[in-house]
Amino acid sequence: MKTENLFFINNPNNEILHDQTTALLKEGGAYEYHKSLLTYEPTSFYSLKSQAKKYHVSNIYVKDEATRFGLNAFKSLGASFAINEVLKKKPDLQTFCTATDGNHGRAVAWAASSAGKKSIVYVPKDTSKNRIEAISNEGAQVIQLDKNYDETCAHAERKSVEEGWELVQDTAWDKYETIPALIMAGYQTQFIELEDDLHTLPIPKIDLVFLQAGVGSWAGSAIWYYLNRYGIKHPKIVIVEPYESAGILASFKAGRRVVPSGNFETIMGGLNCGIPSLTAWDIIKNGANASMKISDHYAKKAMRTFYHPDGSDKRIVAGESGVGGFAGFIALMTDSRFGELKDHLEITKGTNVLFYNTEGATDIDSFNSIVKEKK
Repeated sequence: MKTENLFFINNPNNEILHDQTTALLKEGGAYEYHKSLLTYEPTSFYSLKSQAKKYHVSNIYVKDEATRFGLNAFKSLGASFAINEVLKKKPDLQTFCTATDGNHGRAVAWAASSAGKKSIVYVPKDTSKNRIEAISNEGAQVIQLDKNYDETCAHAERKSVEEGWELVQDTAWDKYETIPALIMAGYQTQFIELEDDLHTLPIPKIDLVFLQAGVGSWAGSAIWYYLNRYGIKHPKIVIVEPYESAGILASFKAGRRVVPSGNFETIMGGLNCGIPSLTAWDIIKNGANASMKISDHYAKKAMRTFYHPDGSDKRIVAGESGVGGFAGFIALMTDSRFGELKDHLEITKGTNVLFYNTEGATDIDSFNSIVKEKK
């Protein structure tokens, strides 16, 4: 791996474009909706003192989404809000459809079933048996295709048009932006919750946030939140992707949305995507300070670090994609090839760093195999 291919340092203009997506994000409503659900509970927030000491920073914080609605990932926030909003206008709609590499499909299946509706979920060829079973157990009809992620999305779109299903995809493209925007709006709940936690802590602010990304809808939602709340004073934001499927990094380098050139082989299944979401990209390029890609080695190391904590740090059960941000931080702090990026971010003993664990052990066989080894 050549150093120049591992990261991109961005100079964001910190502007929020005025379009349908940002209007729906501004409109809000997700937090109130989620709090109205009987199974709603805020997810946990941890301070990892031992890890902060190890990496010579002031504080390391983790927002743990593994327990969200009992679905082992944050995706239920977006799918449930989007489906609820769609049904307000189309109450007689019977079937929802999506393409997924795991967590989003399970979330759509759960949200559709909760609303008394059916769901059809298409998954790419490399989706694990455990992920497929998890989606099926939420009531969906799961169909595995001999296609990659982008091709599976295209198939789901075509079948939805043919069959009259409602497509609930978490990536946007030309003329398909409303539902992805509603999904992004649904993700806002976790960021609002997080502010409630931060207000109880004796720190002035978060300085640096690492956001893992697949198509970028969640990362884009997070960046919009920070831009909307803090403007040019927002924390520095670093996007982290798998080495072999780094669409956002490739797009930064190209200056436009492109499909990455990797082989799409990674254990970080939830991040194993192609071209970035149209509307998410517009937000990311305006608000992210840097983009980087990492090998699976760092994801495994991050999983083991969370699962086998030092000192009084809380054990965190985090899946391969869930640790993406923390894995990027480990790479940044230990791999000299990221030295220029580390210097640019100006990380010091006074830096407060935030991560989100976006999934738990969604593939239990893979998880157990990885964490059985000590870090």
